[in-house]
Amino acid sequence: MARLQLSVLAACAILLALAAPSLAGDPDMLQDVCVADLASPIKINGFPCKANITADDFFFAGLKKAGNTNNPAGSVVTAANVQSFPGVNTLGVSMARIDYAVGGQNPPHTHPRATEIIFVTQGTLEVGFITTANKLFTRFVTVGEVFVFPRGLVHFQQNRGHGPASVIAAFNSQLQGTQAIATTLLAASPPVPTDVLAKAFRVDNEDIDAVKARFK
Repeated sequence: MARLQLSVLAACAILLALAAPSLAGDPDMLQDVCVADLASPIKINGFPCKANITADDFFFAGLKKAGNTNNPAGSVVTAANVQSFPGVNTLGVSMARIDYAVGGQNPPHTHPRATEIIFVTQGTLEVGFITTANKLFTRFVTVGEVFVFPRGLVHFQQNRGHGPASVIAAFNSQLQGTQAIATTLLAASPPVPTDVLAKAFRVDNEDIDAVKARFK
């Protein structure tokens, strides 16, 4: 009986080990293709498949041109994920182009469903991520270099060069999700109570209200 119980436990351990990689990204696909039907009223964990598909469903030209960085952050993300590129539905991958004005920043944010890797195509960036132990890993990257941000960890990029910068980013998810820390806390709807944020940041309510006003 003891040997049987040990065998069962060992089998369970093996099954968990084999299942673990599937938790690192999107679930494995169960068919050749499943182009997302973004117009479907059916809501599932993902997107239903479109009935009639063509080669154009697997093509996306949106990363060819630089985006408009004329905004408070001085950066813009052009996404090639399932919402703009339905052909990646169920494939567990997506991309983005990020452009930065001089001094522009992709503010601290997280991707709850994906690891991100960037390839610098222009300029010089300071990049970094913070672990759950509050350890910062940061360095400068320039043209032709690559940096990776682990899944779910807070990370950022800042243009430290004297001209525009850009990167191509890749994700191991069709829809990585993005939570910009400042926007999430200060521009949520309905709003996070001011006194909650004041206590968290150890400042007065008036300070929080002043910063919230800048995000409206």
